[in-house]
Order: sequence, then C-alpha cells, then structure tokens
Amino acid sequence: MYAITIERPGGPEVLAWTQVPDEEPAAGEVLVEVAATAVNRADIMQRQGFYPPPPGASAYPGLEASGRIVKVGPGVAGWAVGDEVCALLAGGGYAQFVRVPVGQLLPVPDGVDLVTAAALPEVATTVWSNVFMVAHLRPGESFLVHGGSSGIGTMAIQLAKAIGARVFTTAGTEAKLARCRELGADVAVNYREEDFAARIAEETDGAGVDVILDNMGAKYLGRNVEALAVNGRMVVIGLQGGRKAELDLGMLLAKRAAVAATTLRARPLSEKAAIVAAVREHVWPLIAAERVRPIVDRMLPVTEAAEAHRVVEASEHIGKVLLTVAGSGD
Repeated sequence: MYAITIERPGGPEVLAWTQVPDEEPAAGEVLVEVAATAVNRADIMQRQGFYPPPPGASAYPGLEASGRIVKVGPGVAGWAVGDEVCALLAGGGYAQFVRVPVGQLLPVPDGVDLVTAAALPEVATTVWSNVFMVAHLRPGESFLVHGGSSGIGTMAIQLAKAIGARVFTTAGTEAKLARCRELGADVAVNYREEDFAARIAEETDGAGVDVILDNMGAKYLGRNVEALAVNGRMVVIGLQGGRKAELDLGMLLAKRAAVAATTLRARPLSEKAAIVAAVREHVWPLIAAERVRPIVDRMLPVTEAAEAHRVVEASEHIGKVLLTVAGSGD
C-alpha cells in the first residue's frame, strides 16, 4: 500500500507518498480502505518532530479518516466488510488503508457523504469530551472558544449553540468573524484589534463566561481566568501560545473556578471508546437533524499533503482541510 511518510523532521516538503508494508487488522480491529483524511495541527507538529506518535500507533500522520471496512479482525462484532465508517485514530490516516480499534469506529452520519465524514471524528470527539464531559456546559450558560474559524472552533460554536448556550469566539479576520456568526456565535471578537477579556466583561456586565475552550495556552492564561465567571470552567487543549505562564490563584479562588488540561491521542483505548460512544449518542443525531454540520474549507488529493499543510499552517482556512485518498495514484 501507499502512505504519506515523514522523511525527516522539517517543512511540508518532507511529506512523501511512499510505498509501505500492507496493514492487517489485529484482534479487536478492522482494516479500513481510506476515502479521505483531514489535516490537524497535531499532524503539523508531528511533521516538525515535536509530537511523536504514542507507543504502538502508526508512524504515518492522520488522526481521523473515513472509508469502507475491507477486513475484520478476530473478536470483532457489530461491524462487517463493506460498512461505511469514519474513525478516530492515533495515527495512520494519510494512507490507503488503516487499522482501527472497533471502539473508535463511527457510522457515517445520515446526510453526510463518505468523503466529508472525514472532517468529523477529531473535532467531534475533542469538543464533546472537553466542553461537555469535562466542563459540563449546560443550556443557558455562556461559552467562549478561541480560534472559532478552525475545525475545532466551527464544531464548538455549533454544538454549544445547539444545546442552548450563549456563544463567544475569537478570530483574526473579518471574514472569519462573519463565518463564526453564521455558524451561531453571538459575539465574535477580532483578537488582533480588541482585548477579548474586556469585550466579554462588557457583553456580560462583568459576569464573565461559564466555560472556555482554549487552544492557546500560556499566552491567554491570565486573560482567560479574568474572563471566567464565578464557578467557571476552562479546558486547555493546545499550546499554540506557549506552555508556561503565571497563574493568579487568588483570582481563581475568588471565582471558585477550575482549569483543566487534556489531550486525546494518547488516551487508553477504553477512554477513547467511551468518548466515541458519547459522540455517537449525542452529536450524530444533531448532524442527522442538520443542526450541526461538518465545515470543509477545501479538499486536496493526499499526494498534495504538503500544500494542505501549508494552508493549515498559514491559517488560510475556515473549518477543515481534507485529503482525498481513494483513487490516488501509486
């Protein structure tokens, strides 16, 4: 089979469509013929040499994929050859075939085509697990997501709005802000021109927001805590703005607030399976009802993975950038 390999840590040019050994499903796994995969920030970090795959994971990038099951491993029940699926992966999506633990499989949602379904697993599981399973966002509460035009952001805006939250977001251009509003954001702040914490204080009469989903880390830590409401909850899922900052514990105590930090890729299979099951139960019906939808900026063939990485690194996209794999030349 063929897969995108990383010849050495570096820029997008190190990605190569290469012949590699065939995959076979182990016990509790299926083999999926990949229709499409998606580019995530973690793939870029892996390419740069900063985010190696966890032990036992595929060395090829790609944290999600859609496709058809072509082989079923021992001990697998409930799935069959020919089933159309999408999947959360620890790696390996940028390939013609990928092994998937059955607990990380999802059916393609009603109303979504097979290729577009590749835009869903990573963002749906990340948002649901952090915003709802960790931070317990409830109807009537207020919610802030940074980077609202990203894959995570576009999903977070829609899900928070669908459950009845007031949604705040940040983005860096007027076009991105407008798209966030179209998806349901009540307040969209241009972080290049305005202090989001000050704007939130203004919009909430000083009360702050109940839940924050943050991908920036150190750069936003102080202002995020400032923007939290009493009994507020913040979950950090990325470190684009650095990993070390000073935390004002006095402010956190005064607000009786909580700060959590999570990752998804290296979690045990059982934890991933529980998250995937929750997404199937809670998110898939919203997609079928067209209250939430995948947002795809563009699709490129997997052989143009380097260009896709350039687009995502430059933040030129809104939503997800997909790589189509089925039919790619050897």
